[in-house]
Amino acid sequence: MVEGMEELPGALGTSSSFALRLGQTVFSSASLFYMCLDVDFYGYSAFCFLVMVMGLVISWSTTLLIVDAYSIFIKKVPKQPRFIFTITVGDMVLSYLLLAAACSTASVTDLLKSADKSYCPENLCSRYQISAAMAILSWILSSASCLINFWIFPSL
Repeated sequence: MVEGMEELPGALGTSSSFALRLGQTVFSSASLFYMCLDVDFYGYSAFCFLVMVMGLVISWSTTLLIVDAYSIFIKKVPKQPRFIFTITVGDMVLSYLLLAAACSTASVTDLLKSADKSYCPENLCSRYQISAAMAILSWILSSASCLINFWIFPSL
């Protein structure tokens, strides 16, 4: 086992990493669910961007959730530098995409809400706001995971 990896909460193969990935998956799924409750989301590119990013994040987080579960049950942590580097870069790219999608969704929703009630009825705007909030929560967990893996990488 790599020195220092078992002490750091959130390191790959730990129960805290499993919790981070589970949170990312749950919040991303909730964001996608609230965005797709309305069929008019495709009319705005920011909303389509959020749906695309959430699809990527859900598949990425679910895959790493399975890797973490396997590592926890087998009690063997993957310690190959290429593997950790790939996860770090993937988390970093998805963190940037998540932040961009969440912020663009929130700003478009705010613009639609302040423009006129005909563009965004109250129930639709509240769904879009909840979707953006869930995306921000997913971004927080994703960036935490990225920072933890980035911290671990030099020790390999």
